[in-house]
Amino acid sequence: MLKHLSERWGVFVLGGSNLATISIIVTSPALDSQGAYSALRFIQATIEKGHSVNGVFFYQAGVTVANGFQTVLSDELALYEKWQDLAQQHKIPLQVCVTAANRRGVISHEDAQQDKNRHDHNLVSPFQSVGIGELVAMLNESDKSIQF
Repeated sequence: MLKHLSERWGVFVLGGSNLATISIIVTSPALDSQGAYSALRFIQATIEKGHSVNGVFFYQAGVTVANGFQTVLSDELALYEKWQDLAQQHKIPLQVCVTAANRRGVISHEDAQQDKNRHDHNLVSPFQSVGIGELVAMLNESDKSIQF
């Protein structure tokens, strides 16, 4: 699986014997493309090969993955739950760009409290509302970064 994904995205170093620390950036929407699911599968394959993932940063339309109000039919992939399981099982931070999220209606508890007109929120743990500076910090601590 990893070899196939590595060839598809041009990440050849991951198949070798040198272990890498990888940052993942998800800009693909939750439901309109396969990018967010591909990122999830790539992380699973990467961990199986012994590499580490120091975090996932959801940006642009990728923040829709963190929308806790998503409803899926019984025959659809529950992507939101799969991301939650991955984060909890492997202790991977799921960071969501606060600006991109707010523009797309993905609201944290803190942001909902600041807005008098909002009474509910849909961004909950293990997803974290963060600024773009967290992406920079994550990238500085990794050997490779891959965007989906």
